[in-house]
This record gives sequence, C-alpha cells and structure tokens, in this order.
Amino acid sequence: MRAALALLTALLLTTSATRAADLVSTRNIGMELARDLATEAVLACREAGYNVSAVVVDRFGLLRAALRDDLAARFTLEIAERKANMTVMAWLDSGDFRRAREDIRQELNHIQGLIVMEGGVKISSGGYNLGAIGVSGAPGGDKDAVCAHAALEKLAERIEFAAEG
Repeated sequence: MRAALALLTALLLTTSATRAADLVSTRNIGMELARDLATEAVLACREAGYNVSAVVVDRFGLLRAALRDDLAARFTLEIAERKANMTVMAWLDSGDFRRAREDIRQELNHIQGLIVMEGGVKISSGGYNLGAIGVSGAPGGDKDAVCAHAALEKLAERIEFAAEG
C-alpha cells in the first residue's frame, strides 16, 4: 500500500510540474500607461516644434496605443509603429540596433512591420521588457528618440511601480 501511495504521489508531482510549463506568465504594458506614454511623447515633440506620431506596442509587438498630432503626416503612424516593432524584435533602441547592425539594415527593412530607423525606444523596468515606443515626424530620428525618452522619463516612477506589481 505504501509503495502505491508513493508512486501515486510521484505521479501527481510529475504531472503538476509538467502542467506548470503549460502556463506562461508575462509582464506587459497596460493600456492606460501605453496611452499616457504616447501622449507625453507627442507633447514633448510638440513643445520642441515638431508634429509627430507616437505608437506604443507591447512586448509582443502588438499595438497598445497610437496618437498622431494634429499636423503630423499620416505616414508617421506607420513609421512609428515599425520603429517600435524593430525595438521589440532586437530589444535594443532602434537607433542602437541601426548602428550595431548596418550590415543587415536593408534586409530587415523589407520585413513587413519593421524599419531600421532611429526613434524606437524600449520600455523596460525591474528586469522586464514591457514594450516599446516609436516616434516619427521630427526632422531626424534622433529628435524622435528624444521625445520618446522624455515620455519615459516623465512617467518613470509609474513604469517602475507597474513592473513591481
């Protein structure tokens, strides 16, 4: 009887461990934070005199928030999203990736949803990659990136708190 009980216990523990691998838990950026990051990036660029779009994607490259300033060109939305997706793919800011991998830039630009341009910035906190923000429309990706960083800095405490939760 004891042997049967021990075997049953071992079987249950093995089954539980196997099933635990069937569920994946991740931390991802929420809608409200994504919305507020996009807003702050657009406002930062507006204050600098640029009409831009800002797009926030989650850690899987799924759109969470998109905002186009009143006078920003319509194409800036797509470019901003593609910059954010590039950041998620590489888990590097898109400008850093561009400088590090100039050798494959043209090939990656042919992949739907990606563009290797400066202006995509990762959103991470507490060791978690939460998503990315892409900005497009300023006269240069370096200026787009500044606006994205301004939004991240303004909401840094909130991002940190969200990752801890």
